[in-house]
Amino acid sequence: MNILVTGGMGYIGSHTCIQLIEAGHTPIIFDNLYNSNAKVLDRIQQVTGTAPQFVKGDIRDKDALVKAMTEHKVDSVIHFAGLKAVGESVEKPLEYYDNNVNGTLVLVDAMRASDVHSLVFSSSATVYGDPASVPITEDFPTSATNPYGRSKLMVEECLTDFQKANPDWSITLLRYFNPVGSHQSGLLGEDPNGIPNNLMPFISQVAVGRREALSVFGNDYNTPDGTGVRDYIHVLDLADGHLSALDKVGSTPGLHVYNLGTGNGSSVLDMVKAFEQASGKSVPYTIVERRAGDIAECWADPKKATKELEWTATRTLQDMTEDTWRWQSQNPNGYSDA
Repeated sequence: MNILVTGGMGYIGSHTCIQLIEAGHTPIIFDNLYNSNAKVLDRIQQVTGTAPQFVKGDIRDKDALVKAMTEHKVDSVIHFAGLKAVGESVEKPLEYYDNNVNGTLVLVDAMRASDVHSLVFSSSATVYGDPASVPITEDFPTSATNPYGRSKLMVEECLTDFQKANPDWSITLLRYFNPVGSHQSGLLGEDPNGIPNNLMPFISQVAVGRREALSVFGNDYNTPDGTGVRDYIHVLDLADGHLSALDKVGSTPGLHVYNLGTGNGSSVLDMVKAFEQASGKSVPYTIVERRAGDIAECWADPKKATKELEWTATRTLQDMTEDTWRWQSQNPNGYSDA
C-alpha cells in the first residue's frame, strides 16, 4: 500500500517508515521538519536500501496534503505529526491546540477531498488522565491533566464523531504508552531539540556526557521507590503495532481503539539502573520538584491489541536500553553529527 506518514521524519514516524518499507509498503513522508532532521531520510535509506518519498509540508496546509495524496495515490494515512511535550504544552497551549487539533481536522478534510478513508492516529495514554487504577484498559474513562493530553483527547473525540457520521471510514486510535529505544543499527534514534522532555534521551545524553545530571521530577509519589512509574515500549514494537493495525483493521470500517504497551511498569530509577547496566556508564541524578501535569503511575493492559491485532510487544527493557545506548554512543550529538 501507499501510506502517507505525517511526521514521518520524527522519532516514531521514522522507525515506522522502516518497518513499512521492510513489509513491502511505500511510505510517503509528509513533514515540516519543525522537530526533526532532514538527515533521517538518508538513514532510512541506509537501513532499508530504499529512498523514501518525502514531501515537505505542514498538516495545516490542506492543498499540499491533497496534492500529496492525489499524486502518490495514497491508500491510507498514519498520522504522527504534532507537538508532544507535556511541560511545553502547559506553557504554549494555543500552539498545541493549533498543531494537534486544528492540524488533524485539516488532514481529515484533505483525506475526504482525496477519497482516502483509512486513518491510523497516533494517540497517547495521556488521554486516561490520572487513572483510578492500573493496568489501564481501553474502556477506562478519559480525561486530561495537561494541554498536550487534552489535545490528543480532543482529536480522539473529533475523530469519533466524524467516524459516526462517515461509517465507511476506518479510523484507528492507537494509545501509546512510553516509546523508547532505537533501531538496532544505531543509525536512527530519538534526537529532541534542546533539553529532552522524555526520560530516555535525557538519561542517554547524561551517559554520553552531553548533560551533567538527570533531573528526576519528584520522589514522593505513591510508588515503590517514590518516582513515577510508566510502561516503556520499544519504538520498533510500537512501529509494528501500526503495521498490525493497517493489516487487521485498516480496511475494516469502524472506530478501532487500542493500547500499545507492554503491560509492565518501570520507575524512573529502574530505568536509570537498567541504562547504567547497558552502557557501563554512571548516570548521576538530582531530585527536583514534581512536574506540572504528571501522574504517579501508568501502564497498559494490552490484551485487546494482542487478541484483535495479533500484536504483542516482544522487546525487553534490556533491548530498549542497549539500543538507545548504541544510538547515543554512535551519535553523541544526534543527527547533527552526520
